[in-house]
Amino acid sequence: MTTYYNEHSKVFVSVDCIIFGFEDKKLKVLLGKRKMDPGRGEWSLYGGFVEENESLDDAANRVLLELTGLKNIYMKQVGAFGAIDRDPGERVISVAYCALINVKDYDEELREEHQVEWINIKDIPELYSDHNDMVNKAITLLRRRISSEPLSFNLLPDLFTLTQLQHVYEAVLDDNIDKRNFRKRIKTIEYIEKTDRIDKITSKRGAALYRFNKEAYMEDPIFKL
Repeated sequence: MTTYYNEHSKVFVSVDCIIFGFEDKKLKVLLGKRKMDPGRGEWSLYGGFVEENESLDDAANRVLLELTGLKNIYMKQVGAFGAIDRDPGERVISVAYCALINVKDYDEELREEHQVEWINIKDIPELYSDHNDMVNKAITLLRRRISSEPLSFNLLPDLFTLTQLQHVYEAVLDDNIDKRNFRKRIKTIEYIEKTDRIDKITSKRGAALYRFNKEAYMEDPIFKL
């Protein structure tokens, strides 16, 4: 490091990851108890400090990999949080990231190792510092984008029924959706592709399975502008 900017005070920069999952028709977030001071024992998001040789995205990806063991998962920056007194330990500016994963892809042993839990977003307790604000801002971001971006597929298995897809939308939007209108709209979207597979586990009558066609999504004229 150089000796420039010595006349200015130094601050710490961290990343906090808001990891959403979908289970039992509910949108959930991964939370744990802090294992360090200040705030030891308080409910918290999972995060870490940005190292000298890391970009913000690199730091967030490292934290996500440490916690979930998963690579190439959906991640979006939510915003920066820099209130002067947000961390009683030091002057810390945190950049929050939102990630979406399929709960069944997450190794249960890894979850137990990190002592984190899937908590329904409607039951989120009081969190350390401004972490509740981070979660609320991330949920608002999801609700704004779920109708224009294929976010829901990150919360589902590769093959899913339209009922499962509708339940994801309802969980994120916290609202009931008319089944007929939803299916009518979904069937006009080219990148939601019907397969020849049938789900006989979650549907007694047998429901068609669909998949997200990433190639068709990227070929949409909207994304070529």
